[in-house]
Amino acid sequence: MQENEWITLTGIRNSSDGLPSGDVKRLEIIPLTRRDFQMGFKEWIIPQEKYFFDLLSRQSDVVLKCGLALSDLVRDPRDIAAKSMAIEEIENEGDGIVHELARLLNRTFVTPIDHDDISKLASNMDDIVDFIDAGASRMRSYEIKEIPVSMIDLTETIVNQITEVNKAIHGLSNRNSRDTLLERCVEVNRLENVADDIVHTAVAGLFRLDDIKQIIKLKEIYELLEDASDSCEDVADIVKDVVIKNA
Repeated sequence: MQENEWITLTGIRNSSDGLPSGDVKRLEIIPLTRRDFQMGFKEWIIPQEKYFFDLLSRQSDVVLKCGLALSDLVRDPRDIAAKSMAIEEIENEGDGIVHELARLLNRTFVTPIDHDDISKLASNMDDIVDFIDAGASRMRSYEIKEIPVSMIDLTETIVNQITEVNKAIHGLSNRNSRDTLLERCVEVNRLENVADDIVHTAVAGLFRLDDIKQIIKLKEIYELLEDASDSCEDVADIVKDVVIKNA
């Protein structure tokens, strides 16, 4: 059989709306691409459930790597250009995993947890990385020479959030870790409140500066990092919903 003849049955779909339905109208058969062809063998060998959880765990590892890279940047900004570019490369790595998850979701009829929850977890983890990347990029573009202590504290708070998110995502496949997962979600939410307090105090302090341009630059960076913290909370909320729905 030639590669372009390789086909997969993606599922039973209602021809009127494209959604799965018990009222079978047709079977949709789609030719696989080269990547589909390669992944098909993996899916025979690796249970689908494990494959989804592995991809989510890999993405959470990328998020953690990104957070640690930002921590290194703010603590030692002497080579801010190279360090911010390294964060951008990590962001690209994360995008690849998101795309891989999207392709798998598009082909899979039955998923280990709700289809939409997997999509939202991937999207919100991607948001964390995007906001960190944007913050680091602004530091480079605005030529920030000295990182305020409050921005370092904010970054460390975000890293602590990400660490809890990473552990929670890795624990999703363990059906016996329900209580631990919920505790991690509570901690992420607590840290988000800490991050909010840091940002509010820091931004208020900015307006005591005389340099208007510096105020605008730093305020934007604080807000981007606050968005990263908020996205951590969004991931924790989704994890909590998944745990409750699958209890």
